[in-house]
Amino acid sequence: MKQQATFSMLAKTFKGLEEVLAQELIALGANEVQLERRAVSFRGDKALLYRANLCLRTALRILVPIASFKAKDTDALYNQLRKINWSAYMQSSTTFAIDATVYSETFRNSRFVTYRVKDAIADYWMEKENQRPSVSTREPDLLINIHIGNEQVTVSLDSSGESLHKRGYRVATTEAPISEVLAAGMLLMAGWNGQSDLYDPMCGSGTFLIEAALIARNIAPGVFRSAYAFEKWPDFDADLWSDIYNDDSHERDFTHKIYGSDASFYAIQQAAKNIKAAGVQKDIELKQIRIEEIKWSNDAINGQMVNDKMVNALVMLNPPYGERLHSNKEMEDLYTAIGSTLKHQFAGSTAWIISSNAAAMKCIGLKPSKKYHLLNGELDCQFNRYDLFAGKRNDQMSK
Repeated sequence: MKQQATFSMLAKTFKGLEEVLAQELIALGANEVQLERRAVSFRGDKALLYRANLCLRTALRILVPIASFKAKDTDALYNQLRKINWSAYMQSSTTFAIDATVYSETFRNSRFVTYRVKDAIADYWMEKENQRPSVSTREPDLLINIHIGNEQVTVSLDSSGESLHKRGYRVATTEAPISEVLAAGMLLMAGWNGQSDLYDPMCGSGTFLIEAALIARNIAPGVFRSAYAFEKWPDFDADLWSDIYNDDSHERDFTHKIYGSDASFYAIQQAAKNIKAAGVQKDIELKQIRIEEIKWSNDAINGQMVNDKMVNALVMLNPPYGERLHSNKEMEDLYTAIGSTLKHQFAGSTAWIISSNAAAMKCIGLKPSKKYHLLNGELDCQFNRYDLFAGKRNDQMSK
């Protein structure tokens, strides 16, 4: 096989997931992997570009930089953009859209930056063919990303199109569902690879459950998507993409079970729809029950019960944060119930909880063994690990 040329790429992600994403890229065979602000830069060939879009669980989009320069004002920006050989990436009939991210005292208006980029591309084609390409905000042929930090400008092509968190399996939803990328990142941070049972007692629409099943079976999260932006690029290699997309040789067996429950019957219904759409029904069991009512019997977990307790399991929780209608007392009672259920029903397991409500987290009554800071949307959150010992924690630590 002819060796492909390598080039630089940038995978965008959420704050706090950079290291997890870097490990994913290394596992895919990326070179020159470096952590950036909410991103990871790396180098690879076209096959890696396709695999990154298909396989990365913690990436939001994959960018391919095509130009980098300094600009002191919008005129300089325009002139530098006119110098780019746009013929290598599009035609005059190509529809395009621009996504601009600006952190600059010089360029304060990202919308005006977008206008100047559009003008530069249009004028390039007017000079070349006397024809202007059209801007399209819905399903453009080419999505162009502009990043400006102070006076440093980076122009990239967006190979993903829609954000990669939009896996394609979410056919039903509940209020404020957690992002698929964030859920996958949290599972990977927790060390999940299908080595035990997993339980989410406040599962909502089932994001943790589905992402856990995909990781356990090593199913690429992008197989459910209908399209990627790179499929419209002039150099798209359909045969190479077909080989990568249809390669299921890395998938593996999963011998444990994933359990989800929620107090809401509606949430359980929505979760069931998404689980079916993802094709992982055989790995997941659902039940409607309030967290304070959870009591495991020996019939509930095959081979994972010790003295009527679920052990060696990974428990993932994304409880309400109290940002909307709940009173402080309601939040305190809920988080107290979470702590009690974890202590009495899951001794011997490990629990991970994310929340932006620091006061409520204290009501859990358990001491976290690890603490991380993550962003869930715009909310600063604690992501804590709790080692659930039987009896008193100090007694366990002294053994």
